[in-house]
Amino acid sequence: MDFKPQDLIFIIVLTLLLLKRDARWFVATGLISLALSIPLFAKWIFFTAQHLVYYAFAFFLIAVLLNLKAIRDNK
Repeated sequence: MDFKPQDLIFIIVLTLLLLKRDARWFVATGLISLALSIPLFAKWIFFTAQHLVYYAFAFFLIAVLLNLKAIRDNK
């Protein structure tokens, strides 16, 4: 499997955030990922920009799951 630099950075950031387990950090990181993808789309660097959007989705999904777990634990 061939990992690109952005894939390795994603795995490292994801690992650090999973250790922290704070949904707000996942949302913030997802928003940063989307903000970084916008200029790349404008410059027609579609591969990296598309992957940043995928990473943002993953961060948002994990944030939702963490929030759902927190809601379930409070009941």
